[in-house]
Amino acid sequence: MSLNQNIVIEYVQEHIGEFHQQRIDCLSKLKLRNVLKRKNPYLFRVKSLNNAPDVIKGITDAHISSNEETIFGDWLEKLAIFVNEKTYGGRKSGINGIDLEFDKDSKRYIVSIKSGPNWGNRSQITKMKRDFAIAKKTLRTSNSKIDVVAVNGCCYGKDKKPDKGEYFKFCGQEFWEFISGDPELYFKIIIPLGNNAKKRNENFQEMYNRQITLFTKEFINDFCNSDGAINWEKLVKYNSAKE
Repeated sequence: MSLNQNIVIEYVQEHIGEFHQQRIDCLSKLKLRNVLKRKNPYLFRVKSLNNAPDVIKGITDAHISSNEETIFGDWLEKLAIFVNEKTYGGRKSGINGIDLEFDKDSKRYIVSIKSGPNWGNRSQITKMKRDFAIAKKTLRTSNSKIDVVAVNGCCYGKDKKPDKGEYFKFCGQEFWEFISGDPELYFKIIIPLGNNAKKRNENFQEMYNRQITLFTKEFINDFCNSDGAINWEKLVKYNSAKE
């Protein structure tokens, strides 16, 4: 079944607001002390972050960047499953570690979806391969003749060697074409993603500015001396001292 581009555009327009709302929700729930416990105070010093505004902006921006990658990765996974459902009847897999499952060219494809090609370390890749092996065994138990192919699908980027032996790794254009049959889908979806983006980002920026102000005030009260200088001993003890 060929992919109806209008259905994809409608899906993006209808659901992209969920990503922006999640960004705002996560930022509004962010607690300064929780972030400070996870960050390296020695790095602040090395980078010469010597005043409260610099420290707050640095740790908040780093948290937001990491968080947004996760949130948008989850959103793209849902889009990929939707697209595949419309073209090949795919579905969210019920097997642990597998995101998408569908039949194509007399083969059963099991797909682990990631944002980009550089998503994991050695142990994480080993776990994915183990999940693929278990999934193949599970599917073949119910149908011994089924030909199961494992795929690591990445929503953007490139990989010069897709065949990894135990699985295939399809990135960017190759991934979107693989799940949809449309070689141009990878750039078609970029246009509707920008609809109303300016207004939605203005709402996020308003929340961001408020949080920066509140965090800076809290940091000055709790981790700065009366003259405004950072009390490094107090900050390091909060982050690293024995309980």
